[in-house]
Amino acid sequence: MKIDKALFWVEAKDYSFIVLGLLFYSIGFVGFILPYEITPGGVAGISALIFYSSKIPVGISYFVINIGILALSIKVFGLKFSIRTIFGVVALTFLLSIFQHLITKPFVHDQPFMSCILGGVLCGIGIGIVINARGSTGGTDVLALIINKYKDITVGKGLMICDLLIISSSYFLFHSIEKIAFSVVLLGISSYTVDMVLNGARQSVQFLIFSDRFDEIADAINQQLHRGCTILDGVGWYSKKEVKVVVVIAKKIESVTIFRLIKNIDPNAFISQSSVIGVYGEGFDKIKAK
Repeated sequence: MKIDKALFWVEAKDYSFIVLGLLFYSIGFVGFILPYEITPGGVAGISALIFYSSKIPVGISYFVINIGILALSIKVFGLKFSIRTIFGVVALTFLLSIFQHLITKPFVHDQPFMSCILGGVLCGIGIGIVINARGSTGGTDVLALIINKYKDITVGKGLMICDLLIISSSYFLFHSIEKIAFSVVLLGISSYTVDMVLNGARQSVQFLIFSDRFDEIADAINQQLHRGCTILDGVGWYSKKEVKVVVVIAKKIESVTIFRLIKNIDPNAFISQSSVIGVYGEGFDKIKAK
Protein backbone atom coordinates (compact mmCIF):
# COMPACT_ATOMS: atom_id res chain seq x y z
CA MET A 1 0.00 0.00 0.00
CA LYS A 2 1.50 3.29 -1.18
CA ILE A 3 1.58 6.10 1.38
CA ASP A 4 1.01 9.69 0.22
CA LYS A 5 4.03 11.43 1.75
CA ALA A 6 2.50 14.90 1.46
CA LEU A 7 -0.65 13.76 3.26
CA PHE A 8 1.43 11.97 5.88
CA TRP A 9 3.36 15.11 6.75
CA VAL A 10 0.18 17.20 6.86
CA GLU A 11 -1.35 14.72 9.33
CA ALA A 12 1.89 14.58 11.36
CA LYS A 13 1.93 18.38 11.52
CA ASP A 14 -1.69 18.50 12.72
CA TYR A 15 -1.12 15.93 15.46
CA SER A 16 2.05 17.72 16.56
CA PHE A 17 0.10 20.97 16.95
CA ILE A 18 -2.66 19.15 18.82
CA VAL A 19 -0.08 17.89 21.34
CA LEU A 20 1.43 21.40 21.58
CA GLY A 21 -1.99 22.90 22.27
CA LEU A 22 -2.71 20.29 24.92
CA LEU A 23 0.59 21.08 26.60
CA PHE A 24 -0.38 24.77 26.85
CA TYR A 25 -3.79 23.83 28.22
CA SER A 26 -2.44 21.34 30.76
CA ILE A 27 0.15 23.75 32.13
CA GLY A 28 -2.38 26.58 32.35
CA PHE A 29 -4.97 24.36 34.03
CA VAL A 30 -2.77 22.55 36.55
CA GLY A 31 -0.21 25.27 37.22
CA PHE A 32 -2.45 28.34 37.47
CA ILE A 33 -6.13 27.37 37.86
CA LEU A 34 -6.34 24.21 39.94
CA PRO A 35 -4.30 25.43 42.96
CA TYR A 36 -6.72 28.33 43.59
CA GLU A 37 -9.88 26.21 43.23
CA ILE A 38 -11.08 28.14 40.18
CA THR A 39 -13.62 26.37 37.99
CA PRO A 40 -12.74 26.68 34.26
CA GLY A 41 -16.01 25.32 32.87
CA GLY A 42 -16.55 22.38 30.54
CA VAL A 43 -15.66 18.81 31.37
CA ALA A 44 -12.40 20.08 32.82
CA GLY A 45 -14.46 22.24 35.17
CA ILE A 46 -16.62 19.29 36.21
CA SER A 47 -13.45 17.27 36.79
CA ALA A 48 -12.03 20.13 38.84
CA LEU A 49 -15.15 20.26 41.02
CA ILE A 50 -14.93 16.52 41.55
CA PHE A 51 -11.27 16.92 42.54
CA TYR A 52 -12.02 19.79 44.92
CA SER A 53 -14.69 17.76 46.69
CA SER A 54 -13.27 14.22 46.59
CA LYS A 55 -9.58 14.56 45.55
CA ILE A 56 -10.14 12.19 42.63
CA PRO A 57 -7.45 13.12 40.04
CA VAL A 58 -8.84 15.29 37.26
CA GLY A 59 -7.43 12.97 34.59
CA ILE A 60 -9.61 10.07 35.68
CA SER A 61 -12.94 11.93 35.87
CA TYR A 62 -12.12 13.85 32.68
CA PHE A 63 -11.66 10.62 30.73
CA VAL A 64 -14.76 8.92 32.13
CA ILE A 65 -17.06 11.88 31.39
CA ASN A 66 -15.75 12.24 27.84
CA ILE A 67 -16.59 8.69 26.84
CA GLY A 68 -20.26 9.59 26.28
CA ILE A 69 -19.47 12.87 24.50
CA LEU A 70 -17.28 11.06 21.97
CA ALA A 71 -20.36 9.23 20.68
CA LEU A 72 -21.93 12.62 19.84
CA SER A 73 -18.76 13.75 18.10
CA ILE A 74 -18.80 10.67 15.85
CA LYS A 75 -22.43 11.28 14.90
CA VAL A 76 -22.04 14.97 14.02
CA PHE A 77 -18.50 15.27 12.65
CA GLY A 78 -17.79 11.75 11.46
CA LEU A 79 -15.19 9.18 12.37
CA LYS A 80 -12.19 11.03 10.92
CA PHE A 81 -12.67 14.10 13.11
CA SER A 82 -13.60 11.92 16.07
CA ILE A 83 -10.33 10.01 15.80
CA ARG A 84 -8.59 13.30 16.47
CA THR A 85 -10.98 13.97 19.33
CA ILE A 86 -10.27 10.56 20.84
CA PHE A 87 -6.57 11.28 20.47
CA GLY A 88 -7.04 14.66 22.14
CA VAL A 89 -9.01 13.20 25.05
CA VAL A 90 -6.48 10.42 25.66
CA ALA A 91 -3.49 12.75 25.33
CA LEU A 92 -5.01 15.40 27.59
CA THR A 93 -5.94 12.76 30.16
CA PHE A 94 -2.30 11.63 30.18
CA LEU A 95 -0.92 15.18 30.37
CA LEU A 96 -3.28 16.26 33.15
CA SER A 97 -2.36 13.19 35.17
CA ILE A 98 1.37 13.78 34.67
CA PHE A 99 1.31 17.52 35.41
CA GLN A 100 -0.95 17.12 38.44
CA HIS A 101 1.67 14.74 39.83
CA LEU A 102 4.62 16.98 38.94
CA ILE A 103 3.18 20.43 39.76
CA THR A 104 2.41 20.52 43.46
CA LYS A 105 2.53 24.29 43.97
CA PRO A 106 1.02 27.18 41.98
CA PHE A 107 3.36 29.00 39.61
CA VAL A 108 2.16 32.35 40.99
CA HIS A 109 1.97 32.42 44.79
CA ASP A 110 -0.70 34.40 46.66
CA GLN A 111 -1.94 36.00 43.43
CA PRO A 112 -5.21 34.28 42.46
CA PHE A 113 -6.33 37.01 40.06
CA MET A 114 -3.02 37.08 38.19
CA SER A 115 -3.01 33.29 38.14
CA CYS A 116 -6.55 33.39 36.75
CA ILE A 117 -5.47 35.69 33.90
CA LEU A 118 -2.36 33.71 32.99
CA GLY A 119 -4.21 30.42 33.21
CA GLY A 120 -7.00 31.74 30.97
CA VAL A 121 -4.53 32.91 28.34
CA LEU A 122 -2.64 29.60 28.31
CA CYS A 123 -5.83 27.52 28.19
CA GLY A 124 -7.26 29.72 25.43
CA ILE A 125 -4.09 29.44 23.37
CA GLY A 126 -4.09 25.68 23.85
CA ILE A 127 -7.72 25.20 22.81
CA GLY A 128 -7.26 27.53 19.84
CA ILE A 129 -4.23 25.61 18.59
CA VAL A 130 -6.02 22.28 18.98
CA ILE A 131 -9.14 23.42 17.12
CA ASN A 132 -7.06 25.06 14.38
CA ALA A 133 -5.31 21.71 13.87
CA ARG A 134 -8.77 20.15 13.34
CA GLY A 135 -8.67 18.48 16.71
CA SER A 136 -10.64 18.73 19.93
CA THR A 137 -10.14 18.25 23.63
CA GLY A 138 -13.60 16.73 23.86
CA GLY A 139 -16.15 17.95 26.37
CA THR A 140 -17.78 21.32 25.67
CA ASP A 141 -15.33 21.90 22.80
CA VAL A 142 -17.45 19.43 20.82
CA LEU A 143 -20.66 21.19 21.83
CA ALA A 144 -19.20 24.60 20.89
CA LEU A 145 -18.13 23.28 17.48
CA ILE A 146 -21.62 21.88 16.91
CA ILE A 147 -23.15 25.28 17.74
CA ASN A 148 -20.67 26.99 15.40
CA LYS A 149 -21.50 24.49 12.66
CA TYR A 150 -25.20 25.32 12.60
CA LYS A 151 -25.40 28.82 14.06
CA ASP A 152 -23.58 32.10 13.45
CA ILE A 153 -21.88 31.94 16.86
CA THR A 154 -18.12 31.91 17.29
CA VAL A 155 -16.42 28.97 18.95
CA GLY A 156 -15.39 31.14 21.89
CA LYS A 157 -18.95 32.33 22.51
CA GLY A 158 -20.20 28.78 22.12
CA LEU A 159 -17.83 27.65 24.82
CA MET A 160 -19.05 30.45 27.05
CA ILE A 161 -22.68 29.41 26.62
CA CYS A 162 -21.88 25.77 27.40
CA ASP A 163 -19.79 26.60 30.45
CA LEU A 164 -21.87 29.13 32.40
CA LEU A 165 -24.00 26.53 34.18
CA ILE A 166 -20.92 24.55 35.24
CA ILE A 167 -19.25 27.65 36.64
CA SER A 168 -22.39 28.68 38.50
CA SER A 169 -22.66 25.22 40.07
CA SER A 170 -19.36 25.79 41.91
CA TYR A 171 -21.32 27.96 44.36
CA PHE A 172 -22.94 24.86 45.83
CA LEU A 173 -19.48 23.54 46.70
CA PHE A 174 -17.67 26.68 47.90
CA HIS A 175 -20.55 29.07 48.69
CA SER A 176 -18.26 31.81 47.40
CA ILE A 177 -19.22 34.55 44.96
CA GLU A 178 -15.54 35.48 44.73
CA LYS A 179 -14.62 32.10 43.21
CA ILE A 180 -17.46 32.43 40.71
CA ALA A 181 -16.16 35.88 39.79
CA PHE A 182 -12.68 34.44 39.20
CA SER A 183 -14.22 31.68 37.08
CA VAL A 184 -16.16 34.20 34.96
CA VAL A 185 -12.99 36.24 34.39
CA LEU A 186 -11.17 33.04 33.44
CA LEU A 187 -13.94 32.10 31.03
CA GLY A 188 -13.95 35.50 29.35
CA ILE A 189 -10.18 35.58 28.92
CA SER A 190 -9.92 32.03 27.59
CA SER A 191 -12.88 32.52 25.19
CA TYR A 192 -11.41 35.76 23.84
CA THR A 193 -8.00 34.12 23.42
CA VAL A 194 -9.55 31.17 21.54
CA ASP A 195 -11.18 33.56 19.06
CA MET A 196 -7.93 35.52 18.64
CA VAL A 197 -5.96 32.37 17.87
CA LEU A 198 -8.57 31.04 15.43
CA ASN A 199 -9.14 34.36 13.65
CA GLY A 200 -5.42 34.94 13.33
CA ALA A 201 -4.87 31.50 11.79
CA ARG A 202 -7.89 31.75 9.47
CA GLN A 203 -7.01 35.05 7.82
CA SER A 204 -7.09 34.60 4.07
CA VAL A 205 -4.87 35.96 1.31
CA GLN A 206 -5.15 36.25 -2.46
CA PHE A 207 -2.30 35.50 -4.83
CA LEU A 208 -1.91 36.72 -8.42
CA ILE A 209 0.90 34.69 -9.97
CA PHE A 210 2.37 35.65 -13.37
CA SER A 211 4.55 32.89 -14.82
CA ASP A 212 5.23 31.07 -18.10
CA ARG A 213 5.07 27.85 -16.06
CA PHE A 214 1.62 28.64 -14.74
CA ASP A 215 0.33 25.10 -15.35
CA GLU A 216 3.04 23.50 -13.18
CA ILE A 217 2.44 26.03 -10.40
CA ALA A 218 -1.32 25.46 -10.48
CA ASP A 219 -0.84 21.66 -10.43
CA ALA A 220 1.53 21.89 -7.46
CA ILE A 221 -0.89 24.07 -5.48
CA ASN A 222 -3.77 21.71 -6.32
CA GLN A 223 -1.91 18.54 -5.40
CA GLN A 224 0.13 19.62 -2.39
CA LEU A 225 -2.12 22.21 -0.74
CA HIS A 226 -5.44 20.97 -2.13
CA ARG A 227 -6.33 24.54 -3.05
CA GLY A 228 -8.24 25.44 -6.19
CA CYS A 229 -6.71 27.75 -8.78
CA THR A 230 -8.21 29.92 -11.51
CA ILE A 231 -6.29 30.74 -14.69
CA LEU A 232 -6.98 34.16 -16.21
CA ASP A 233 -5.93 35.43 -19.64
CA GLY A 234 -3.99 38.67 -19.63
CA VAL A 235 -1.86 40.92 -21.82
CA GLY A 236 1.29 42.69 -20.73
CA TRP A 237 0.62 46.19 -21.99
CA TYR A 238 4.28 47.14 -22.28
CA SER A 239 5.40 44.00 -24.12
CA LYS A 240 1.99 43.32 -25.75
CA LYS A 241 2.61 39.69 -24.85
CA GLU A 242 -0.19 37.37 -23.77
CA VAL A 243 0.23 35.98 -20.26
CA LYS A 244 -1.55 33.57 -17.97
CA VAL A 245 -2.37 34.64 -14.41
CA VAL A 246 -2.91 32.09 -11.63
CA VAL A 247 -5.39 33.29 -9.01
CA VAL A 248 -5.30 31.52 -5.64
CA ILE A 249 -7.25 32.13 -2.42
CA ALA A 250 -5.58 30.49 0.58
CA LYS A 251 -5.19 30.69 4.34
CA LYS A 252 -2.57 33.12 5.57
CA ILE A 253 -0.65 30.31 7.26
CA GLU A 254 -0.28 28.64 3.83
CA SER A 255 1.50 31.66 2.32
CA VAL A 256 5.03 30.46 3.03
CA THR A 257 4.28 27.05 1.49
CA ILE A 258 2.89 28.70 -1.66
CA PHE A 259 5.95 30.92 -2.01
CA ARG A 260 8.22 27.88 -1.67
CA LEU A 261 6.27 25.96 -4.31
CA ILE A 262 6.48 28.87 -6.75
CA LYS A 263 10.18 29.43 -6.09
CA ASN A 264 11.00 25.76 -6.73
CA ILE A 265 9.17 25.86 -10.07
CA ASP A 266 9.83 29.37 -11.35
CA PRO A 267 12.12 31.64 -9.30
CA ASN A 268 11.44 34.48 -11.76
CA ALA A 269 7.66 34.42 -11.33
CA PHE A 270 5.95 37.75 -10.59
CA ILE A 271 3.71 37.45 -7.53
CA SER A 272 1.20 39.76 -5.91
CA GLN A 273 -0.14 38.89 -2.44
CA SER A 274 -2.97 40.77 -0.75
CA SER A 275 -5.12 40.24 2.32
CA VAL A 276 -8.85 39.73 1.87
CA ILE A 277 -11.54 40.65 4.38
CA GLY A 278 -13.63 37.50 4.01
CA VAL A 279 -13.74 34.37 1.90
CA TYR A 280 -16.86 32.22 1.76
CA GLY A 281 -17.38 28.90 0.04
CA GLU A 282 -15.90 25.42 -0.03
CA GLY A 283 -12.72 25.16 2.03
CA PHE A 284 -13.36 28.49 3.79
CA ASP A 285 -16.14 30.01 5.90
CA LYS A 286 -19.77 29.15 5.28
CA ILE A 287 -22.28 31.84 4.35
CA LYS A 288 -24.42 32.16 7.48
CA ALA A 289 -26.53 35.20 6.57
CA LYS A 290 -30.22 34.54 7.07
